[in-house]
Amino acid sequence: MLYRFQIDLSDIDRNIYETLDFRAALHPSEAAPYLLSRALAYVLSHHEGIEFSPGGLGDPEAPALRILNLRGEIETWIEIGNPSARKLHKASKTAKTVRIYTYKNPEVLLNEIRTNDVHRASELEIFAFDNKFLDQVAGRLEKNNRWNLLVQQGQLDLTIGDETFSSLMQSLKV
Repeated sequence: MLYRFQIDLSDIDRNIYETLDFRAALHPSEAAPYLLSRALAYVLSHHEGIEFSPGGLGDPEAPALRILNLRGEIETWIEIGNPSARKLHKASKTAKTVRIYTYKNPEVLLNEIRTNDVHRASELEIFAFDNKFLDQVAGRLEKNNRWNLLVQQGQLDLTIGDETFSSLMQSLKV
């Protein structure tokens, strides 16, 4: 199913104030937290050149999202969930920046990275979403979504209609 997101972004941390309008498909094998994490990762990593990977879930070697530089090379590789150490190793050798937005148990991800040889592991940017927050937002997910998102000091305040859902986005280090 294809979902439309129209998000008024006020990212005080990065001094970005824009209205984003994009679509994201929910594959039958995906759960709502994955879709929401992808959509939020798109917004929280918003930068010129950001895109969902063309192959989507059909290409397990590609990032979930990427930011291309002017030469068409992957500048930022963005993963969702708990990707394998092998994939993160490849990502770190390919892109200048690697970000992971996880909605799963972050300790499993951190352990995977620590116990395997991941290139530039200490430079990975890892963010964990609160499951309760994602569950609340999933309850308001519609085919067409009109949201306001305020980001300030790692705090997310997402307004949908007359309800605001708040969560601290946890930043993790390997």
